[in-house]
Amino acid sequence: MTDFQSSISPERSSGNGLPRESMSLHANEEQSIRERCKILGIEWVEESPQPDPEAIALIDSETAVRLRIVPIRQNRNRLQIAMLDPLDIESVDELSTLVGHPIERIGLDSSLFADLMREHYGTTAARMAESLAGEADDDAGDLEHNLEAIDAEDIHRMAEQPTLIHLVNLLLLEAIQSRSSDVHIEPFENELKVKYRVDGILIEQAPPPKHLQPALIGRIKIMSGMNIAERFIPQDGHITLRFEGRKVDIRVSTVPTLYGESVVMRILDKNALPLDLETLGMGQSLRDTMDKLIAKPHGMVLVTGPTGSGKTTTLYAALSKLYDPSKKIITIEDPVEYELSGINQIPVNPKRGLTFATGLRAILRQDPDVIFVGEIRDTETADIAIRSALTGHLIFSTLHTNDAVSSIGRLVDMGAEPYLIASVLEGVLAQRLGRRICPECKERVPISEDIEHRLTPSELEMFEGSVWVGRGCDACNNSGIHGRIGYFELLKINAPLRKAISDCRAAAELIEIIGTNYTTMRQDGMRKAADGLTTIEEVLRATQDTDETGV
Repeated sequence: MTDFQSSISPERSSGNGLPRESMSLHANEEQSIRERCKILGIEWVEESPQPDPEAIALIDSETAVRLRIVPIRQNRNRLQIAMLDPLDIESVDELSTLVGHPIERIGLDSSLFADLMREHYGTTAARMAESLAGEADDDAGDLEHNLEAIDAEDIHRMAEQPTLIHLVNLLLLEAIQSRSSDVHIEPFENELKVKYRVDGILIEQAPPPKHLQPALIGRIKIMSGMNIAERFIPQDGHITLRFEGRKVDIRVSTVPTLYGESVVMRILDKNALPLDLETLGMGQSLRDTMDKLIAKPHGMVLVTGPTGSGKTTTLYAALSKLYDPSKKIITIEDPVEYELSGINQIPVNPKRGLTFATGLRAILRQDPDVIFVGEIRDTETADIAIRSALTGHLIFSTLHTNDAVSSIGRLVDMGAEPYLIASVLEGVLAQRLGRRICPECKERVPISEDIEHRLTPSELEMFEGSVWVGRGCDACNNSGIHGRIGYFELLKINAPLRKAISDCRAAAELIEIIGTNYTTMRQDGMRKAADGLTTIEEVLRATQDTDETGV
């Protein structure tokens, strides 16, 4: 287990989480620079200046990192900049050429400079500036254009440098603090992109210098237990970190691309996992129905939706509510995303012959009361799960279908007998995830014409000519969005539906039998948009159109 606190401790951190020594020059060197600046008449400030946004916009993050400067303000065609080393004449000359104006330098302590860089260009940029300071003599061009020729031992040596270790730790720290679910590191011909997925949307971060690509990716592969010498096949790994006293698991995947390995890190932070249905956004009536379904002594309950729609999280919430010491609950998952207290969890391991089907057979010999199968993905698993429900077990599982009704046809396509499906299926929950409006800055605005024409007359009545949006504030980093919320539709199987399923009726006929006593994901999302919980654009993006009957 890697312990963040060993490298990022409260005593050594600034108020924004960036280690004070990360941008530090040696004390003697800094004192020498300060004295020489005084002799040369270069101003040295004791407090951090407040840069003008117009000045910051003049310099992109890559240039600021490379030259180790932060623009402060522009006065009378002269650009004032803060520098880590105001005596770096080459950087001053290059910047003057780039902006076309004379440069006025000011110096400040390295800790203040670190804070400035972190505030205006991000933690990654601050750490990259330090990396460049220590590696300015490296042949960056060779690394950029000849990545394949770098020896694995050289990558290992670079990846073990303290600068790279701090850099990767800070990258992960910033991702966790920003509530990211994934970190993407994408190599291209002339740049290395870093993106965080926050609330389902990828947000690009300040790019690290291209020449650090081998060491940066190598460090991540070392941490996740991958083969650092193998760069031309996909690999999977795992990192466990200790962050603020809690354990954070990170699943790591690499794939070879044209310009190096692409890395995606899935952050599994149990503390960020909402383990109750109300927090997930499920309304009271749906929660009451779900409570009845999970309280049944046997049968099958399915949750459906595409990848990333929160199916596993919903079932985790259901299992947490269902847990009782008097019940034996066993899960089989690929992989186990979060550890649930009091519940036996089995990770699938196909390399050793442990698949969903073989694992499910073994679970049945463990005298379980409740079984959670991570996904029904083949005929064998579907057959065993259905027969397990027939023999007195309560089965939870997930499927990849577009809506609740389609799950019945999906099971039939897998080879399950319709009469068996009708006998064991108790309910199907379909869901999507949309972004939640920040409650601190939400406001009403008139509905736009391009949105209006996509709504039905009954939906337009719900909004009365205006919709909710987030205008942006400090609480949501000026995005207007904070967190995600679910849009749900719950199909409870009744006697007429059981007969129709047993008769192998088509989905369209099943919808007719369901009738209007059914709330679709679209309708659920529209109600939440009307209540100011989400935006109407999110509902339109995540759900499909409905007609006036609501199905």
